[in-house]
Amino acid sequence: MEEGESVLRQEDCNEDTLGLGILILTTKRVAFDKTKSRIIDFTKRFGETVLDVKHSDITNVWKEGIFMKKVCMTANIDGESKSFKFGVLGTGSWLEAIQDAAGITPQ
Repeated sequence: MEEGESVLRQEDCNEDTLGLGILILTTKRVAFDKTKSRIIDFTKRFGETVLDVKHSDITNVWKEGIFMKKVCMTANIDGESKSFKFGVLGTGSWLEAIQDAAGITPQ
């Protein structure tokens, strides 16, 4: 993390295309770190950071789903607009936290 950056929220989750990992919201960015776990000995290993988006690159945040609710965001990454869908608990509070941190007006 950068100097002056602090973690606002983090949670184990599943992203539709990236798989299992930890969603991290900081004062400066949204990150997703891959994880690998084993049931047989209850271990969890942290892998690489596969998503690292500054708040200024986030263009939209919303939630969707009836049974499998997800918090979703669209961001400009390498000149492309990409969408991500995270299965987290409390999608409403995650939605508000990302909107507040990124300065996005709710629609």
